[in-house]
Amino acid sequence: MQKRRPARQIIVKLSNERLITPSGLAIVGGIIGRSDLAKRVDKLAVLSGKRSPKLIKTSDCFLTYIGMLCQGKPQFEAVKELLVDPEYYIDALGIKTDIPSAETLRQRMDAVGALKKYKPDILKANVSMFKQCKIKPSAMKNGYVPGDLDVSPFDNSKTQKEGVSRTYKGTDGYAPMFGYIGTEGYLADLELRPGKQHSQKGTPEFLKEYLGQCHKLTDEKLLIRMDSGNDAAVNLGILIEDGSWFIIKRNMRSAETKEDWLALVKDFCIDIHKPRDGKTVYVGSSWKQVTYIGSDGKEHQHTIRIVYEVIERTTDKYGQFLMTPDIEVNTWWVNVDFSDDEVIESYHQHGEMEQYHSEIKTDMDIERLPSGKFDTNELVLELTILAYNILRIIGQQSLDNRLSPKSKRNINRRRLRTVISNLILIAGHVTEHAHRTILALGQSNLWRFVFMDLYEQFATS
Repeated sequence: MQKRRPARQIIVKLSNERLITPSGLAIVGGIIGRSDLAKRVDKLAVLSGKRSPKLIKTSDCFLTYIGMLCQGKPQFEAVKELLVDPEYYIDALGIKTDIPSAETLRQRMDAVGALKKYKPDILKANVSMFKQCKIKPSAMKNGYVPGDLDVSPFDNSKTQKEGVSRTYKGTDGYAPMFGYIGTEGYLADLELRPGKQHSQKGTPEFLKEYLGQCHKLTDEKLLIRMDSGNDAAVNLGILIEDGSWFIIKRNMRSAETKEDWLALVKDFCIDIHKPRDGKTVYVGSSWKQVTYIGSDGKEHQHTIRIVYEVIERTTDKYGQFLMTPDIEVNTWWVNVDFSDDEVIESYHQHGEMEQYHSEIKTDMDIERLPSGKFDTNELVLELTILAYNILRIIGQQSLDNRLSPKSKRNINRRRLRTVISNLILIAGHVTEHAHRTILALGQSNLWRFVFMDLYEQFATS
């Protein structure tokens, strides 16, 4: 056995060397630089009156803030970390004028947010970023590209922020609506909402906008999956007219009872499973005519398939007999040609979206939004679309790199926390030579080769 050398004392001292912690912002700048965000944003007037030649461009405020979001630092005061060595971050993020101070950043975000007109350009920049980076949302094995929509409350309790109110989770906060696409969970669209707003309110308009974004990101067949909070004829009509396939959790109607469903399936169902003693599962399909108002303003009728799963339990999982049978009824609106079991399995996969929500809330630290103004927080969340997708693109591309550190298990998606800690917050040594900035990565970092490949892919070509 090799003898280890004795431990040495570590001495800490200050140095004048330029050591940059978030060196990965060079990759972030390369990806966002492929979009037309700066060009679009600077075309829109923000401040009236005579402009100072030293005025920081709105696009530079956006680029700075996206760089902060990609580090998981949405608070405006975090920009002070970039002002310690602004030259590097200006080069890394492609900033044209200067990095704003915390006060300037907050004021500009307030001014831009109040205009409420930048979202279309942010969404267009998101599409152009995907196309220029040659990234396409992946389809499932059956060839359908999943599109998942849901509300996920943000807990902003014990604050006086505008729009904060009681959410269905029982906390005070916001209730934003998210729309993801692809098996990777890219963000196609989102919308900030007051906490007390019902999940269906405003959803028809959001659904149309979301579908428009999805069709720009992929030409493949879309499979839209939504929860029972969005069980509404108007949503079904929008999806039918769009030509999209869907699986939407259905609510029990007032005229329906669990006992009626159980009696019905006992008479007609042929797909019956008994996973254990005392538990019987009935799976099958039915059809129902739905009436909705089309885009032409007229009533339309459409017969839609209903997939059901009725579960009867006469004993609990410990074998204890129940006084009365426990009945569970799950039904879904469906127009896709999957088998009943495939529909149920596909809807269960819809639950993976909770992981995407978690990464936005915790890994990017977005849940407690930074401003007291609703419009400003809305703009913050819209810029999160770009920052989230940049991190997701970096993570997915790193999975395909043969030099990437291997996990003990097979993974199909790299968590954003891993991307931030290993590829964004990667330390580098900065020097300047021949009018060029040189970023050197240490030999002790396992991710250095992956970083170099990603930089070559997105920031140099």
